[in-house]
Amino acid sequence: MKPFPNPWRRVSARARAMAGAMAAATAAALMLTACAGPALPPAQWWRLPTEATPPVAAAAPSARVWQLVGGVPLPGHLEREVLQVADASGALQPRGAARWAEPLRDAVPRLLRHDLARALGAPVWTAPLPPGVAPTHQLRVELLAFDAAPGARGVTVQARYSLTGPGLPPRVGELAFTQRAERDDTAALVQAHRDALGTLAQRLGAELR
Repeated sequence: MKPFPNPWRRVSARARAMAGAMAAATAAALMLTACAGPALPPAQWWRLPTEATPPVAAAAPSARVWQLVGGVPLPGHLEREVLQVADASGALQPRGAARWAEPLRDAVPRLLRHDLARALGAPVWTAPLPPGVAPTHQLRVELLAFDAAPGARGVTVQARYSLTGPGLPPRVGELAFTQRAERDDTAALVQAHRDALGTLAQRLGAELR
């Protein structure tokens, strides 16, 4: 008579196999975690303030009708949501976990238009124009540079502009300057971006009024 097989032996073998599989899975997970490196810090979202510091000075009211044509084109590298800073060699590097909450392609035209209205002493329209509004002065502005300077101590601005209108001789020009940041932290750098737009509006107003 053959002895009955021991059921506990089969259970024990199965348990050992399962334990081995779990150990292998745990080791693989630990290896993947080690290869992945430290967890990335959470994103910090920043937006340009509504007002420059100090706000753009209001010019005397004007009867001119201004239109900002075509938005404000930006260099392609500013289309990213990452806040970038130039290093000592001029290469752009991410500013830690800082991100733009509103794309610069949207924020820059909106805020520059706001500042230009004060600097020019008249509303500044964009397309589509309301019925009955006929621009006397059509302004185009393109930002060739709008970059955080090395050390995050300012913002370098280079802008090209042109002005046309009924009976006006065409005008073209360029403006270049560096807007200093009060400190080297991210909040001061964001404010310097905003203040740079205010300075640009004031300089355009002084040239075009």
